[in-house]
Amino acid sequence: MVDLKKKLEEDLASSRKHLEYSYAKVRSMSLDGPLGEEELETLESFSSRFARHSDLIVSKYLRMLAREKDPAFRGSAIDVINLGEKYGWISDAAAWRRIRELRNVAAHEYEAEDVRALYKELARLVPLLLRFR
Repeated sequence: MVDLKKKLEEDLASSRKHLEYSYAKVRSMSLDGPLGEEELETLESFSSRFARHSDLIVSKYLRMLAREKDPAFRGSAIDVINLGEKYGWISDAAAWRRIRELRNVAAHEYEAEDVRALYKELARLVPLLLRFR
């Protein structure tokens, strides 16, 4: 279990670094005007990195911590999030449930205004992901 935990922590550090890079690029963009191919590519990369990092935290790391507490634990991602708040691994289960929901939403196509709103909300939630250690 120690080797798995160390590997997950290394993966999280790498994933965090990639998300920080994409987040910095998105923060320098205007999401209110027309989006060209370069901006769309940046946003696509950003949403993929958001999804990957949130998956590593919830589906891998928090789940591993839950199984350390209770080896029989087999709950859903929402159960993992709620348990994470209970044990103080995360501070705001509602925000993490929203992160999980947006991770799923980002995989689909939307109208231009919906895309803008989606990316704005992803950017708003990134600091919560980046604070997780």
